[in-house]
Amino acid sequence: MTVPTDLRLGPLRVDTPVVLAPMAGITNAAFRRLCREQGAGLYVCEMTTSRGVVERDETTLRMLRFDDTEDVRSVQLYGTDPVYVGKATEILCAEYGVAHVDLNFGCPVPKVTRKGGGGALPWKRRLLGEILEHAVRAATPYDVPVTIKTRKGIDDQHLTFLDAGRIAQEAGCAAITLHGRTVDQAYSGVADWDAIGELATHVAIPVLGNGDIWEADDALRMVEQTGAAGVVVGRGCLGRPWLFRDLAAAFAGRRVAMVPEEGAERPSRRALPALGEVRAMMRRHAELLCALMGEERGCKELRKHVAWYLRGFSVGGDLRRSLALVTSLDELDELLSRLDGEEPFPVAVLGTPRGRQGSPRRVVLPEGWLADTDGTGCVVPEEMHSGG
Repeated sequence: MTVPTDLRLGPLRVDTPVVLAPMAGITNAAFRRLCREQGAGLYVCEMTTSRGVVERDETTLRMLRFDDTEDVRSVQLYGTDPVYVGKATEILCAEYGVAHVDLNFGCPVPKVTRKGGGGALPWKRRLLGEILEHAVRAATPYDVPVTIKTRKGIDDQHLTFLDAGRIAQEAGCAAITLHGRTVDQAYSGVADWDAIGELATHVAIPVLGNGDIWEADDALRMVEQTGAAGVVVGRGCLGRPWLFRDLAAAFAGRRVAMVPEEGAERPSRRALPALGEVRAMMRRHAELLCALMGEERGCKELRKHVAWYLRGFSVGGDLRRSLALVTSLDELDELLSRLDGEEPFPVAVLGTPRGRQGSPRRVVLPEGWLADTDGTGCVVPEEMHSGG
């Protein structure tokens, strides 16, 4: 199967068929720029709520900050009310110059699903259709593509992804992303890439695959195995923004910093950084965060990334703890200077899960949610703040 070299979302052309998944508290303007500096692709803002956008909620609007170099602005919206979603889409297009709107129907967080949102909503097929139609109608005058992201279903007994794909296509969506897990799996277990392939043969719009892409070769295997038009990368890039450099090289067919792999059928496309390069990446990340938020808050934001950056490296516990409590750039520089820049990348962590995994759990739903698949006229309260 031919590996795609770019991605078309309606009028929008993405040079590399790779999308940074929106992650709450992670994919702010600083992290998006850091990843964008590594390789071509599409980089999505943190998930925002449609109600928050429409009602000009201060917390929501702070999330809609873009870097000056961010020429293609991409935002993911969460919403359960068609009117709110439509109005929010129009505001994003008209006032924020957004070039791509993605709608979240995959979030597994209980505070979202108990309101019928996120991964719970596609069970209500007609409601899903109404939301998508409102969003597409609002975006069309601005020539902005609307896409959706979803999961296989609520659980294995309540699958929705094939219907969601059909509804998205009928509503005029430019593409659909499928995370190959059910809502009850959250981030546990193994992503079902076969479901991604099934969806790709079921609809005529591009299907993007999401789930268990830890290395560039995983992305190539996914598109070759499923026929997906591209990939969406989330947890795999935590503490590893250079993954987008590897992905860009892989999809372009370039070989970079080859690392021989015993028994590998083809050479690796990984560009493994020594601790010195990781150290420089941490410093760059901190610099961007401080420019965005101010030095005090920016350094605090960096703390959550420290363990991801240093995963597998032989950095002592005291130094790790100090880095996770850093309060200023000067302090950060002093602590980073203690790292051994020559230490090679720990190959043992390659291909292994990053970030939260957890275990399967019961999905919290509104009372009677599974009684029908309609949803027309149902009362689903809109959340003000991001749920995921």
